[in-house]
Amino acid sequence: MIIGHVNPAQRLEDQGISGLGNVYYNLIEPALIEEALKRNEGTLGKGGAFYCTTGAHTGRSPKDKFVVRTPEVEDTIWWENNAPMEEDKFDLLYADMLEHMKGRDYFVQDLFGGADPEHRLDVRVVSELAWHNLFIRTMLRRPERSELDDFIPEFTIVNCPSFKADPERHGCRSETVIALNFTKKLILIANTQYSGENKKGVFTLLNYILPGNNIMAMHCSANHAIDNPDDSAIFFGLSGTGKTTLSASPSRTLIGDDEHGWSDKGIFNFEGGCYAKTINLSAEAEPEIYATCSMFGTVVENMTFDPETLDLNFEDNSITDNMRCAYPLHYISNASEDSVGGNPKHVIMLTCDAYGVLPPIARLTPAQAMYHFLSGFTSKTPGTEIGVVEPIPTFSTCFGAPFMPRRPEVYGKLLAEKIAKNGASCWLVNTGWTGGKFGEGKRMPIKATRALLDAALDGSLEAVQFRKDPNFGFDVPVLVDGVDTKLLNPRDTWADGAAYDAQAAKLVKMFSDNFEQYVPYIDDEVKAVAIG
Repeated sequence: MIIGHVNPAQRLEDQGISGLGNVYYNLIEPALIEEALKRNEGTLGKGGAFYCTTGAHTGRSPKDKFVVRTPEVEDTIWWENNAPMEEDKFDLLYADMLEHMKGRDYFVQDLFGGADPEHRLDVRVVSELAWHNLFIRTMLRRPERSELDDFIPEFTIVNCPSFKADPERHGCRSETVIALNFTKKLILIANTQYSGENKKGVFTLLNYILPGNNIMAMHCSANHAIDNPDDSAIFFGLSGTGKTTLSASPSRTLIGDDEHGWSDKGIFNFEGGCYAKTINLSAEAEPEIYATCSMFGTVVENMTFDPETLDLNFEDNSITDNMRCAYPLHYISNASEDSVGGNPKHVIMLTCDAYGVLPPIARLTPAQAMYHFLSGFTSKTPGTEIGVVEPIPTFSTCFGAPFMPRRPEVYGKLLAEKIAKNGASCWLVNTGWTGGKFGEGKRMPIKATRALLDAALDGSLEAVQFRKDPNFGFDVPVLVDGVDTKLLNPRDTWADGAAYDAQAAKLVKMFSDNFEQYVPYIDDEVKAVAIG
């Protein structure tokens, strides 16, 4: 039975997906919550939020992600970073999934990936779980009902958590699989309930498609000055670096918190929602994000709560450190209505330095920006990937290696061209540790980070005195109003200066060793600023 609103020429049967039970097309939030509750997928929380857990998978499964090796993409995929799957194995996987799906109910959302109509991707998401459909409806951009009448999906995601892959038969690593087929325009997701796989699947698609059209796809948040979309800023960073928190500044207008494109016209959000970490979230520090956890339709993942009062426990990480909430952008009072902005005037690269070596902020030349973009130094934070239980220093090129189908230099060249063309200022911001490494020091005070960012974005930071960092060669401010001067020189925050020097030397060598892989692909200007 077909329930809901769909282009009559684009039903699942028209895509070769048949024999299902009830198919629910493009249900809105109340109906999806009702269906999820009927199926015991979660709990109705305070304010109409939906509380759920994701089972064994509480983070992404990057080692189970594959790209199908077809002639059309053979020469453009970065195979060292993207595990290949053979075409015949994918075909078997798809056939077996379709057989497994027969007789079962499924939920379908037809959505847009991208706020710019000129460059958006029309995506269909087929979900076994009603709350997964609620999640992706929240996270992507929702068409008007009239737009559904002639909606034609360019790519389709089929998500079936109850299906277990056979590694030998399907050419994968485990019973969990995320398989992208750019030629057949399909993504298959099996044996994981972690909803982030849905949104990152769309992000990976856009990261492949848009650079071919000279559009930079970015793992970043973005905002602009109030009433001035042309004064925009982007914030690169992996999960746990502060992308969501720092871009949601009350003094600026939020464009988006995670995924954006940069065309000749400016920047645009890929999404229509935010996916924020909630561990230790407080009404005092982050009032707006905190408030979304008790608003209608917000998806609250992997959080414990009082069964009587339904009060959420923001400190309890017994399920995972990677507990999250997904909410529509308009739940943030200062969110942009159209989710677009002009060409960025400021490019911020966020890093979470678990070694406690990097300063809270540093000014970068365009060549240094390219270097740090390709390096992508940060720390994986607990819970974001399976097996990560404490911060692990890592280099994730382009601040998003798990989602980059093309070689890093493709994205780096695009970014360098756009920075040069638009004269953007560039900054490296450390939201990690100060006063020592993880386990000895403490996290960088968010109040100081906000003060430094505000000064960078309003231009006042350019007027202060800078020093040249002896280890990394970038410029570091000496004195900034409202910021403890000691914080600006990391060595001064350590009890043992010699221990800092040793840790800094270790990190410099790590940078140098990691960057060797990019030397054959970069120009002399970037080589000249390479560290070590």
